Amino acid sequence: MQIVVRLDVMLARRKMRSRELAEKVGITEQNISLLKSGRVRGVRFETLARICAALDCQPGDLLEAVPDSEAAQ
Repeated sequence: MQIVVRLDVMLARRKMRSRELAEKVGITEQNISLLKSGRVRGVRFETLARICAALDCQPGDLLEAVPDSEAAQ
C-alpha cells in the first residue's frame, strides 16, 4: 500500500497557488512542490495541521492510501 498526496487537487479546489500556501504555512515553495509530487519520506504533523488550516480541509483530503496495484497506474 502507498500513501498518495492529493495536495495539488486541494490547491486547485481552493484556487490557491503553491507560493501562497507556502507563505501561509511558513515553509518554502520548494517543500510544497516536493509534497505535491510525493517525493517526501514524511511530513511533520505540525506542518500538516498548518496546511489543513490554510486550505480549510482535513488530513484525509490530502492523503490517500492506495493499494500498490492502483498506485502503479
